[in-house]
Amino acid sequence: MMRQEIIDLVNQFRDERNWRPFHNAKDFALSISLEASELLENYQWLSSEEANERHRENIEDEVADILIYLTMFCDDLDIDMEEVIKKKLKKNAIKYPISSQPKNLMQ
Repeated sequence: MMRQEIIDLVNQFRDERNWRPFHNAKDFALSISLEASELLENYQWLSSEEANERHRENIEDEVADILIYLTMFCDDLDIDMEEVIKKKLKKNAIKYPISSQPKNLMQ
């Protein structure tokens, strides 16, 4: 799913700054959580619509930060994002079959 070009750009950015020795799975997991919290701050006390309009650029920046850390995390642990997403969707299909979902949920 994540193109190799993007993975290479992220790793190049990291390597040019000699940050590799400081990166590990635990710190990536922590950083993903922290960046997700920063994303949430954009929505505090606002409706989704208001936040999306007022904070669009910052929301995009936080999404990028999350994806960058997730990319490095998966690359370091040799996790193929496309494969794990497909595998998880299969598990979710068993756990949440269509037939068990309420009809007209949004009405």
